[in-house]
Amino acid sequence: MQTLKNSQIMDNEIKQLIVSDEKVAHVQLENPLDHALLILIKSGYTAIPVLDKSYRVQGQISKAHILDSILGIERIEMERLHDYKVKDVMSPKVPRMHKDETFGKALMLSINHPFVCIEDHDHSFVGILTRRSILALIHRHFEK
Repeated sequence: MQTLKNSQIMDNEIKQLIVSDEKVAHVQLENPLDHALLILIKSGYTAIPVLDKSYRVQGQISKAHILDSILGIERIEMERLHDYKVKDVMSPKVPRMHKDETFGKALMLSINHPFVCIEDHDHSFVGILTRRSILALIHRHFEK
């Protein structure tokens, strides 16, 4: 039986799997929370990357982060969306790797994250690698 460990797939570069930065929904540190929530809802994603003005990854923001910040004792306080910026509620922890790293690392990082941010050697945002694209490649590999 074919295994991933003995396969060359683990050493392949990830370049062909990257969703380019032009196609990735993201927000910036200074965006208001209502803007971030709108982007998340319209994109259908639960979390998206947060970038700074230099287009470098600073973290991620999710619907859960936003809802936690406006959750009152008795109700969701939507009016508080204007009181916060993305940088106030985002998580600085986001999986990231360089665009020339291997599939094995991407697979490991995707276990606990729906996407991995991809950076170039200047740490500029290049795009994301989704868990879906990783699983699709594994599926194609085993169908051979």
